Amino acid sequence: MKLLKNLTFQVIVAIILGIIVGAIWPEFGAGLKVLADLFIKLIKMLIAPIIFLTVVIGIGGMGDMKKVGKIGGKALIYFEIVSTIALAIGIGVALLVNAGDGLDTSHASDQDISKYTTAAEETEHGIGAFISSIIPENFVGALANGELLPTLFAAVLFGMAAAALGEKSRPVIQIFEQVSEIFFKIVGMVMKFSPIGAFGAMAYTIGNFGLESLGNLGLLMAAVYITMALFLIIILGSIAKFYGFNIFKFIAYIKDEIFLVIGTSSSESALPSMMRKLENYGCSKQVVGLVVPTGYSFNLDGTAIYLSMAALFIAQAYNVELTWIQVLTLLGILMITSKGAAGVTGSGFITLAATLAAFPMIPVEGIALLIGVDRFMSEARAVTNLIGNGVATVVVSKSEKEFDEKVNAHITQSKVHA
Repeated sequence: MKLLKNLTFQVIVAIILGIIVGAIWPEFGAGLKVLADLFIKLIKMLIAPIIFLTVVIGIGGMGDMKKVGKIGGKALIYFEIVSTIALAIGIGVALLVNAGDGLDTSHASDQDISKYTTAAEETEHGIGAFISSIIPENFVGALANGELLPTLFAAVLFGMAAAALGEKSRPVIQIFEQVSEIFFKIVGMVMKFSPIGAFGAMAYTIGNFGLESLGNLGLLMAAVYITMALFLIIILGSIAKFYGFNIFKFIAYIKDEIFLVIGTSSSESALPSMMRKLENYGCSKQVVGLVVPTGYSFNLDGTAIYLSMAALFIAQAYNVELTWIQVLTLLGILMITSKGAAGVTGSGFITLAATLAAFPMIPVEGIALLIGVDRFMSEARAVTNLIGNGVATVVVSKSEKEFDEKVNAHITQSKVHA
């Protein structure tokens, strides 16, 4: 009976049931997408206020602007290094596997990709446009629209102002702390519905694309999954070991969030509970508040691997021979275009379309080849992004001596005895 009440178990069962329903009653399963959409909307409505409150409480309570700047700067450097490694690994594996070689591209032109190419044209990419998008039109607008980075920007300004006022702002910070507890209580209530969201998302995926789509382009899917697994184990595992924690134990600690992401194919669905989990793991509130939201736009390891492998897959499918100079140029373009991925709906295809538009030797219509399997690869992307941001938060916390080893030891022991 205790197992039946376990959220992880419930989500796993929901995913399996979703696959069964989608396979047996595809039309009915496809219609269950509304369940996933409603759950993700419930989570998204909480993300902006939670980020705002967490960052303001962290910075306002810290009162040391040099410390805030150091944490933010260290996080950004870490993000750039690790995401570049992810891009390079994706390109390397894609060249090695050569999954697109010999693929029939004759039906690619039959697919309607206009919504992706049009969105890519309308969306400004590049560092300048990305920085400009961080600043909201107005202070309240960022919160009202649920925009991640503009909310973070507004929260940092508010927190810095509160810290500068010192004791005068203390009553406001205390109120924010109480309001924050209420929001996290709401998150706990919403999370009880996560199995329903996972069930609806998986039933829609299988019902809409069919079980056979799991076999189409199987080599690319296998290559993407294996590459991301190796990235997590070798690259992030090495980083974790250097900073004194075990990547497998950490993954086991956030298993609830991982299964939720697998069910919904959205890393955002686990953001609020992930932030609370990292605080309970020993990371300080201010580091969690700064690193996690920023990482959702700057530290997209899974998306970086996918974009590099997908671009080269299309090139191989169309027999486009790339020189090493062109491959390195593609890497440079991806380093820029991938930075805007998190802020765009349908970001995977739109960002890929923007990349290929800037790299015309690879036909942009080739993204139609990936439509059938993108949904399945999006789960791997989201999980890798989630774990990558968790590891980044622990690393920055430890390097800044903002990590409570006693709290971590207590959590670890509790998990062992559980």
